[in-house]
Amino acid sequence: MQILRLAAFAEGAEGGNPAGVALLDTLPDAAVMQQVAADVGYSETAFAAVQDGAWRVRYFSPGSEVPFCGHATIALGAALALRHGDGEFALQLNQAAIRVQGRREASRISATLQSPPTWSRAVAPPLLQDALQLFGLSAADLDPALAPAHIHAGADHLLLPLRSRGRLAAMQYALAAGRELMQRAGWITVALVWAESAQRFHARNAFASGGVYEDPATGAAAAAFAGYLRDAAWPHEGAIQIVQGEDMGMRSLLRVDMTAAAGSPVQVSGEVRLL
Repeated sequence: MQILRLAAFAEGAEGGNPAGVALLDTLPDAAVMQQVAADVGYSETAFAAVQDGAWRVRYFSPGSEVPFCGHATIALGAALALRHGDGEFALQLNQAAIRVQGRREASRISATLQSPPTWSRAVAPPLLQDALQLFGLSAADLDPALAPAHIHAGADHLLLPLRSRGRLAAMQYALAAGRELMQRAGWITVALVWAESAQRFHARNAFASGGVYEDPATGAAAAAFAGYLRDAAWPHEGAIQIVQGEDMGMRSLLRVDMTAAAGSPVQVSGEVRLL
């Protein structure tokens, strides 16, 4: 099985989140895909095969299957553009139908995905307290302008908006305890964010549920966060930019565009580089 290795949401020739992409005639058994993803070792590997007029896609982290992965979808869009030329491709996920567009411009490759529908809701106080304790945070560390929330765009995430960039930089937690909490709560990641401005954010994403301490770019969480901001009437002006991975030395840039319709899909874009 040939695995393409690409970094999604790169900043030029650097940064981005590595993903594996396998373009196949048919998808193998889940156990095979799980083992391949573990061998590749990236936070996610996307497996895709044409089925009923669309690309049937499944995503696996080294430790589990995930319902939707944004950076691996961006990497998949780039891989499809490299193989089939620029275009928009229909994707059938386990629980949603989405689209990804891949583009080549000189030596640059980029992609835009349309997310599943978005929603958000308040976090149960006991779970929020457990999450704050996990990261060594208190209520005083949270941004009073944004409420913690359970956010969703194809997968569930916990959002913890922080008051300062310093608290974001200091993120640390115990991987085993994080995995237990995320699995118990049903969160794929915990997204810690800091608002530099109304349209520019810095983020770190703990991905202990998949056996990964931190992701340098998380497209699914970015989509869910943008949907949350839109539905909360935040002054986003139709688009936000997220800087992620700086504290890992893998700076990544994500752009999310959204319409005004509550709960509607959003578009997440970024550049891709070959590894």
